[in-house]
Amino acid sequence: MGKGHRIKSVNKGSIADSLGILPGDIVIKIDDSEIEDIFDYQFLTLTDNLVLTVLRDDEEWEYEIEKGENEDLGLVFENGMMDNYRRCSNNCIFCFIDQMPPGMRETLYFKDDDSRLSFLQGNYITLTNLSEKDLNRIRTYNLSPVNISIHTMNPELRCRMLGNRFSGSSLKKLDFLAESGIEMNGQIVLCKGINDGKELEFTIQELMKYIPHFRSVSVVPVGLTKFRNGLYPMKTYGKEDSGEVIDIIEKYQRICFEKYGIHFVHASDEWYINAGREFPEEERYDGYLQLDNGVGMMRSFLTEASEQIEKRKKDGTFSSLKNHRKITLATGKLAFSSICSIVNLICRESGMLEINVIPIRNDFFGPTITVSGLITGQDIIAQLKGLDLGEEVRLPENCVRAGTEILLDDITVSDISRALQVKVVTIKSNGYDFVDSCIGIG
Repeated sequence: MGKGHRIKSVNKGSIADSLGILPGDIVIKIDDSEIEDIFDYQFLTLTDNLVLTVLRDDEEWEYEIEKGENEDLGLVFENGMMDNYRRCSNNCIFCFIDQMPPGMRETLYFKDDDSRLSFLQGNYITLTNLSEKDLNRIRTYNLSPVNISIHTMNPELRCRMLGNRFSGSSLKKLDFLAESGIEMNGQIVLCKGINDGKELEFTIQELMKYIPHFRSVSVVPVGLTKFRNGLYPMKTYGKEDSGEVIDIIEKYQRICFEKYGIHFVHASDEWYINAGREFPEEERYDGYLQLDNGVGMMRSFLTEASEQIEKRKKDGTFSSLKNHRKITLATGKLAFSSICSIVNLICRESGMLEINVIPIRNDFFGPTITVSGLITGQDIIAQLKGLDLGEEVRLPENCVRAGTEILLDDITVSDISRALQVKVVTIKSNGYDFVDSCIGIG
């Protein structure tokens, strides 16, 4: 008998609730199958008839269930994965976690390389932890898409970059996934002088062979903090280098679009900002498949915000503003110019709003880290304290842990508010909500 999975809660009004299944009960099996993890559970509960075996007070209870196909039972488990997370077995030369300072919360140092998180949370995996059993489950359950950290298609170079002698041969698993009809997305962390230039072109060419099963590839610059003592020597990309990366990517976008009807390979926003170039038009992002990798975030934001400003002009929202308001927006340096361009339009239309945008320098991780998602509370406090902040400070929503008000350094939004003696709230990153929040709607 397997270890079972303890129920944390039962959704009110659900099938499980009507059957009298209780928090603390342990699910042992479904029909005659033991449950390894969340994917077994989801797959086994797709049917419209099943027998659920539950352990309560050392006594087994069997529930014969008839339900609609795909109808959820309403069970929430103590462990959302219903299994332990798999730790990364690589030693990547560019790993961001290796560049974290000591003394932060323990969860920030955990390196995962778990294929199941690829489907649950969109995480990227290296394939080195993916066993034959895992591959067969992906095919059986038709789990798509799989998000894969590629970095290079040169097997020898991949072994060096990932610090794992099996990471080169693990690329062969791409063939299995493609032959099984599984959709894939890829990520390339580009390291100057290592996997860029001709190596980048080779990687793109090799990945193109997997289209249409491979849907998209993002190219992002390596993130380098000031905590790199004893680590592999790395250099940042400058304006000219960033432009060269863009040229390679746009070259293959043209080739892919002509041959396959998709642009396929995409540069993250940081390349365009570093190179001082305009972001691509919206159509070139193929539906923003790589948005969570920072690919097209600024173009999407600018498009949405511009549309919302026009909407508020037409519905009279701007002209209805009667009271003068002054607020402060804090952001990462990367998004600063894009935020300013939208804020200037808002202020020009309203006449009643004064919005200061302040780029937060990342003293905690170092000046080369410019994204808002890695801003710390101590940097915000240090750089805003003593300034005329108006009646409110707005922080980007992605600088706090999801579902909480806690920043990376465990300082909370409330802590910042007390330190600055002003109301502090988070603001959503999509353009529609951003505009309305600035205006004071919602």
